[in-house]
Amino acid sequence: MDIRNKANRIRLLTFSTPQMRAFHLSWFAFHICFFGWFGIAPLMAVVRDDLSLTQTQIGNTIIASVAITVIVRLLIGLLCDRLGPRKTYTGLLILGSLPVMGIGFANSFETFLLARLAIGAIGASFVITQYHTTMMFAPNVVGTANATSAGWGNLGGGTTQILMPLIFAGMLMLGVNEALGWRLAMVVPGIVMFITGIGYWFLTQDAPDGNFSDLRARGELPEATGENSATQCFLAAAKDIRVWALFVVYGLCFGVELTINNIAAIYFFDKFDLTLAMAGMIAGLFGLMNIFARTLGGVFSDLFAKQGGLKGRVRWLFIALLCEGIALVAFSQMHILSLAIGIMLVFSLFVQMAEGATFGVVPFINKKALGAVAGIVGAGGNVGAVSAAFLFRSESLSYQQGLFYLGVTVLVLASCVLVVRFNDITEAQEANAYRDAVGDDTGAGALSLR
Repeated sequence: MDIRNKANRIRLLTFSTPQMRAFHLSWFAFHICFFGWFGIAPLMAVVRDDLSLTQTQIGNTIIASVAITVIVRLLIGLLCDRLGPRKTYTGLLILGSLPVMGIGFANSFETFLLARLAIGAIGASFVITQYHTTMMFAPNVVGTANATSAGWGNLGGGTTQILMPLIFAGMLMLGVNEALGWRLAMVVPGIVMFITGIGYWFLTQDAPDGNFSDLRARGELPEATGENSATQCFLAAAKDIRVWALFVVYGLCFGVELTINNIAAIYFFDKFDLTLAMAGMIAGLFGLMNIFARTLGGVFSDLFAKQGGLKGRVRWLFIALLCEGIALVAFSQMHILSLAIGIMLVFSLFVQMAEGATFGVVPFINKKALGAVAGIVGAGGNVGAVSAAFLFRSESLSYQQGLFYLGVTVLVLASCVLVVRFNDITEAQEANAYRDAVGDDTGAGALSLR
């Protein structure tokens, strides 16, 4: 897919160009989707008492919240290739807002489980965010653009942990009881999602030179038929072993982050005997690292590419994963609150840098099937989260033990990165594209405030 006029710098305070509008709207939309996706997680202690849920049942709802996303992420990548990110994101935001607001009608484990299953579909927003920024930014900054947009989106996990207990407390101040309070609190992220979907339709476009429909009408983009059809693109991506290696890798980082988002508040609440608000604040620190951590992963990916090409990007990804695994094992052994918080922040840093590093590699696997590749790899994050969730649903296994086993798994499976290789022709082509993008840049640095 040959998209022209991609931006070679990220001008953070600019909203006038289509590239920067797509950047800001995509990370904000993903942030709001994260807010809705995990809005119930910091309130689970209240929901547990209201619906009389067991640890196994809570574990099943965690699995449900991320399991459906696997399927939807695969489909959403194909829709991006066919319809473009603008239409796809608008539809997901508006439709996804309905189950977020509707979870308040749950009155049993079964209905709550179905609600979390439906809400999980909005996790596919990540694929659209990465697709849209890849459409808009050149090779010298695409790693940074992807990582920053996704990182600021993932920040919604931290925002949720902090804000939802406060919104819940606000509902209680209005005189409602806890059983009604958590239900009313979930209406807030749902409304914001709906409004964001409308904004995405009017404020963005698919590519620097227009929407996909316009580009196809002008002959600048091939029709999504024949070898360029969604099915053929998906098959091309699915036949590439590197895609499945990154599928596993993303499960080891984003899958772990999703798991921590789901259990962090209740883990600190139970283990350190904290209040719900305090546990949510501490758990929120894990997600707040996305302000800069995932961006760093993309920045280092672009820097490693400057020195070592695509091999450099892969090398950095391997380093980040190893550090993540070591930090997670250490976090699982912490019994003092202050130390647990400190190690959690180190662990969070490397988890999110590994995520940024992963999508610093994804845009170069198969440009003709970008949506399919992003969808498959993105789905790997949720498969990882589902797999990890089984460690935390057993009554015989403590959360601390589950975290230890999860850290060991990350260390062992990090070797999958070694499968990701590029031939000499691709290496040379991308090295030239990188130099051309840098040569067109009249400013200093990939990120700027102008």
